[in-house]
Amino acid sequence: MNFHYYHKPVLVKESIENLITDQNGIYIDATFGGGGHSNAILKKLNKKGILIALDQDKESIERNTIQDKRFRIFHNNFIHIRDILNQNCIEKVSGILVDLGISSLQIDNPKRGFSNRFNCILDMRMNQESFYSAQNVLNECSKKELFHIFYEYGEFKNARKITDKILKKRLKKNIKTTSDLVHIFFIKGSFKKRKRFFSRLFQSIRIEVNNEINVLKNFLLESSRILLPGGRISVISYHSIEDRIIKYFFKKGIIINKINFKTLPFRMIHKKVIKPSFKEIINNPRSRSAKLRIAEKI
Repeated sequence: MNFHYYHKPVLVKESIENLITDQNGIYIDATFGGGGHSNAILKKLNKKGILIALDQDKESIERNTIQDKRFRIFHNNFIHIRDILNQNCIEKVSGILVDLGISSLQIDNPKRGFSNRFNCILDMRMNQESFYSAQNVLNECSKKELFHIFYEYGEFKNARKITDKILKKRLKKNIKTTSDLVHIFFIKGSFKKRKRFFSRLFQSIRIEVNNEINVLKNFLLESSRILLPGGRISVISYHSIEDRIIKYFFKKGIIINKINFKTLPFRMIHKKVIKPSFKEIINNPRSRSAKLRIAEKI
């Protein structure tokens, strides 16, 4: 079966126009995805400018169509940005863009197991070379670990009940497909309520599979070290857990369970979070939960 893949980048104008402070500078697109943000950045740079893009999803790298001498792309998680810069003899950069969302290219591909819209094998790995998938989470994590995943990453008040249902199910047989997981739960109420429940459930498992929260915390700390003074970082997040971490780090230099800076490494460019316009949401419904925060290295 053939699938038509198309991904619309989110908040392109807002994230790019506030990012480029030096048209001859070196910039990073830490989450290449479909390449929309990278294309927009390259249009803003002069001939001496450089753009380095990363993506841990090999399919995103293989789909790249950008042919530009100023552009370099690497198959890697953005947590390893320091290694990539060292390999390219680069110490500091002028700006960083990070789009933390899962792309339409991944969601709409049944083989990737990210969505409950398809009955497919539970996977959810951003990096297909990883050995840890959604099946490992659901069938091997302890009761305590599952509770943490659903309470912290799904923000479920009834995380204990969800955990117990999964434990009971896997005693009979392993949970292998999206259908296996969905049929564990009977959600009363509207279609909207059911959709929200499964979105949060799948989100929490995906976050665990890809270690997304710890990766984000470490990357924010690293960004403060590799940005030039006056350099900027644009971060687009899609749920309150990520946005809270980004907000507190930019405003107070605080990351829970990590280093707390005595002096703030950043200043906020906008006091209020930037959200997609009504027009963008109509044209791209998946952008509706996006939040953009931009900060400048002091």
